[in-house]
Amino acid sequence: MTVDPAPLPSPLVTTGWLAERLGEPGLVVVDATVFPVAGGYVTGDEKYLLEGHIPGALFADLIDDFSDPEGRFPFTRPDAARFAAAAGALGIGPGTAVVVYDAALGQWASRLWWLLRSFGHDRAAVLDGGLTAWLAEGRPVETGHVEAAPAVFVAQERPELWIDKAGVERILAGEESATLVCATPPGEFAGAAGSRPRAGHIPGSVSVPAGRLVDPGTRVFLEEEGLRTALAPALGGRVVAYCGGGIAATAAAFALALLGEEDVAVYDGSLNEWAADPDAPLVTSA
Repeated sequence: MTVDPAPLPSPLVTTGWLAERLGEPGLVVVDATVFPVAGGYVTGDEKYLLEGHIPGALFADLIDDFSDPEGRFPFTRPDAARFAAAAGALGIGPGTAVVVYDAALGQWASRLWWLLRSFGHDRAAVLDGGLTAWLAEGRPVETGHVEAAPAVFVAQERPELWIDKAGVERILAGEESATLVCATPPGEFAGAAGSRPRAGHIPGSVSVPAGRLVDPGTRVFLEEEGLRTALAPALGGRVVAYCGGGIAATAAAFALALLGEEDVAVYDGSLNEWAADPDAPLVTSA
């Protein structure tokens, strides 16, 4: 018999809330950490195994399992079948409550949260402050692998949560209306930094760096007033969030969801795809 876990209080849960419920039937805790390295990214599985993770937490490989291996760019979202297989392998099924965390600024947890939501699973939350907050509070960790109890995940796609390059082009042409939110660091937005051959941002975008949505020390998301201030240009209408590769964009989209904004889509290809097209306009600002 399946036992439903306690309902999630919000898309964002505290370390205290999670600590009280570790080990409850029907609750799956997932570490989704990815680390940047020279020339690319590596998963956080080694750190998870050797340095520790929240007790009982499973590890999600966002580079391979939860991305399209045939995608032109890193972290291209998987199709429904691949996502369902990866989620089911972690024990995520129809009644499962999922709490996702990472050891960074929350953007990797937000990415998996957005993927879960886009494939029809709303019983998911991000751990506020992630592993950083958990460790700072002296909470227990364990090392080694945790075996999942496989489940059957039935994907129900929500295509409205994503937008492709053609959709962004329609916005620029005035054929559709939306606020473009760029979640890259300020230097990348201004064209002064970044590793892509072409620098800058999509014309008409507003800059909302994902790193400024959390406290830099605790990595806890800003309180509602702080989020409203940071996201003020994007409130009250349709929003398209993008970044370099569709990761930080999901942190902005997640923060908008916390504020009750529902008409939000993520440009999955983001600047990796946009800047690769020499005819796609980019602008810089000081």
